[in-house]
Amino acid sequence: MQLTKRLVLTATALAAVTAGTLLTATAGQAATAQRPAHPGVDAPAALKVPDGNRLTGVFSAAGVQTYTCTDGAWKLLEPAATLWARNDGSRRTVALHSRGPVWVSTVDGSAVNAAAIANSPKTGTIPELLLQSTATRGTGMFADVSYIQRLNTHGGVAPTTACTGTDQVGVPYSATYAFYKPAK
Repeated sequence: MQLTKRLVLTATALAAVTAGTLLTATAGQAATAQRPAHPGVDAPAALKVPDGNRLTGVFSAAGVQTYTCTDGAWKLLEPAATLWARNDGSRRTVALHSRGPVWVSTVDGSAVNAAAIANSPKTGTIPELLLQSTATRGTGMFADVSYIQRLNTHGGVAPTTACTGTDQVGVPYSATYAFYKPAK
């Protein structure tokens, strides 16, 4: 039964990501037009990537932060987002982001797991983060990723209302993810 519940949740999260991506496309386009070419350069001091790493990819993302009711309070269960790249004015999906946290390339199957090591709170939205890789898989775009920054966050904050039982809710969010690898 737990597996069935997890599969239903994943399907619900993916549906929410798709809906969130469609609903936030215009806002994401506006945010992209205002974003610097290398967001890591403008990251808060707490989120700076250590020297010896180079920026290898910057992708816009839209999805949901899924919260579940635990002991009467909303707790983060999992993110579910689609990352995309812009080429000649069009969007191309390049990765999916989910619980772990993990990012899996839809282009080459490579993946990176990471853990947050620093955050920079923002009013009215989920915090910006610096994450350090805990594992990578494959030889593609996420091979050897060392650090990830979550920047330009919008939305995704847990509800402030009370919850009961096993309530769950997906809150739309958008962000920019910057990926770094060791400089060679």
